[in-house]
Amino acid sequence: MRKQIDITVESAQTAVDALAHASGLPKQRIKDAMAKGACWWTQKGKKVRLRKAKRELKPGARIELFYDDQVLSKIPEPPKLVQALRSYSVWFKPHGLLSQGSQWGDHCSLLRLAEIELNKPCFLVHRLDGDAAGLMLVAHDGKAAGALSQLFSGRTVTKIYQATVSGRLDADNLVIDAKLDGKESISRVTTLSVDDEANTTVVKVTIETGRKHQIRKHLAGIGHPIVGDRLYGKPDASGLQLEAVHLAFDCPLMKRRQTFGQTL
Repeated sequence: MRKQIDITVESAQTAVDALAHASGLPKQRIKDAMAKGACWWTQKGKKVRLRKAKRELKPGARIELFYDDQVLSKIPEPPKLVQALRSYSVWFKPHGLLSQGSQWGDHCSLLRLAEIELNKPCFLVHRLDGDAAGLMLVAHDGKAAGALSQLFSGRTVTKIYQATVSGRLDADNLVIDAKLDGKESISRVTTLSVDDEANTTVVKVTIETGRKHQIRKHLAGIGHPIVGDRLYGKPDASGLQLEAVHLAFDCPLMKRRQTFGQTL
């Protein structure tokens, strides 16, 4: 069942009561949906998630519920904390976990799970495809989020990925520079190993730009889609074989070089 409820409260009442009356859903389901980030309201002029079911609402308050039982029933694989620093933390995001939530909920997102585990505010610094796995940074205050996001938007961060692609690919720092969405995009590919029996190749990919689905599109564009790529290749039960394995940058907060993950 999927439904969207948008109501303006006419009389003082709790959020769960207002939503139950408007939607016809059991209160327990509404409480679960609210806890998982599917309810929104405007607070101090900003639209934010409303998780407290017993929140007293005044007449004129507007709340929205984005209810999708398939989304809400998902049980995410938890991320692994690699290192916790004062202003940010480093995580390993497993395949299938989103970087951040949507209006339909955030319980299957790295940001929300990191927030719960560390009991700190969490801000997105950079993205990683939901189908992919690997290293991600999460900031814990606005200053850190701004500084790190600016860093990642440029070309000063070393980002290395490992992917298993279809077919035999012999590459030694192969440069793929096909534009994506009309924008400059640069990926460098080097072969790590070849499995002739499975007809696959494991490659290292270093990206100089960060366009959406850049690695996936670039590898598919040269005839070697990533194994398990449901968008640009063929789906596979093992999932998308793409992992962010290495991050390195000059930290603007700690004023030193930071390196995380393995060196291929």
